[in-house]
Amino acid sequence: MADKRDFLNELWSMIEPVVNSEGVELLELEFRRERQGYVLRIFIDHEEGITIEDCSRVSATVSDFLDVTDPIHHTYHLEVSSPGLDRPLRKPEHFTRHLGSIIVVKTSSPILNRKNFKGLLKEASEEEIVIECDGMNFTIPLKDIDRANLSYFDTEKAKSKNKGRKRHSFS
Repeated sequence: MADKRDFLNELWSMIEPVVNSEGVELLELEFRRERQGYVLRIFIDHEEGITIEDCSRVSATVSDFLDVTDPIHHTYHLEVSSPGLDRPLRKPEHFTRHLGSIIVVKTSSPILNRKNFKGLLKEASEEEIVIECDGMNFTIPLKDIDRANLSYFDTEKAKSKNKGRKRHSFS
């Protein structure tokens, strides 16, 4: 597992400046074997959203870069897309941006005998997050997160549930 993580981190450090040069942010990348073979999937984002043209432009630029540098020693398909509603969260600023949202987290090692968490993102720092899950607060180091995603529809459902509540003040 460490070898795969090291490979992905190395690939990230190579590809991120190329993606950034196109005026968008590298949000996540995946490299995995699927039914059709290996797939390098790159998720990009921009504060004004991502268009098909953005994906096409970044795909062409990254493809040219990878053809020259040749860091992947398998035949693979390159896919570039927007992150979608359940966007991946990877960097500290991704978590900070979504404080108060429902997120789903999978860790590489157990925290209090569990690796899977779904709950309210309460805090985020450069080193860790705090998620309220099943009535408890869990502090999860960012380095131990295998995968984290926003749970968009759960977040919207929670917001609409709280929106309808009336607040009463008693004197």
